[in-house]
Amino acid sequence: MARTTTSDARKKDTREKIELGGLIVKAGLRFEKRAMLLGALIELAERLKTDASERARLIAIGAEAFGNDSE
Repeated sequence: MARTTTSDARKKDTREKIELGGLIVKAGLRFEKRAMLLGALIELAERLKTDASERARLIAIGAEAFGNDSE
């Protein structure tokens, strides 16, 4: 069984953060203030705890955006 080294874990974490940043760019929010983005994400996290239909709606929007990816 292979062990994940600290270096491997850091690389994986870095890659995940880069991918998440790419989502901000893809959403057209690259030039928004970080405080606004964080506030929006915190509010969304709270909404998703209580509104399953909102989760489904947003998944559909995201899936369509990925499906129409021309990059």
